[in-house]
Amino acid sequence: LLFMQQKKEIINKLRSSNLRPTKQRILIAKKLFDRKETFHFTAETLNKEINRKGQNKISLATIYNTVEAFKRAGHIREILTNNCKSYYDTNIKSHHHFYDPDSKKLTDIDYQEVIMKKIPNPPKGKKIKDLEVVISLQKK
Repeated sequence: LLFMQQKKEIINKLRSSNLRPTKQRILIAKKLFDRKETFHFTAETLNKEINRKGQNKISLATIYNTVEAFKRAGHIREILTNNCKSYYDTNIKSHHHFYDPDSKKLTDIDYQEVIMKKIPNPPKGKKIKDLEVVISLQKK
């Protein structure tokens, strides 16, 4: 019963992203959303994780397109690090990140842990939608 509920949720996420729930897309969605912890990934790391066992063959293009559609629908968010690589996050609540360029890993920072004293006014005709801090790390 739980499995059927999860599958229905995954199919709904795909449909709300304007994606037909194909077998490959359901597999991608399961990998992203069927887990307890937040999942940080790049399209390449997701590709490796999905295709490593050899039984699934999902093209990188399908992975990219599915991830982009989930991003547009608001199911995942894109985090830009200073290495110009797009990371994605299944946690869509406002929060910040540590980025470790050595391990290429993102770690969540609770939103309350970063206190901003002053934020500049947005350009005319725009308002601030979200504020996200990425703190880059290095070895001591």
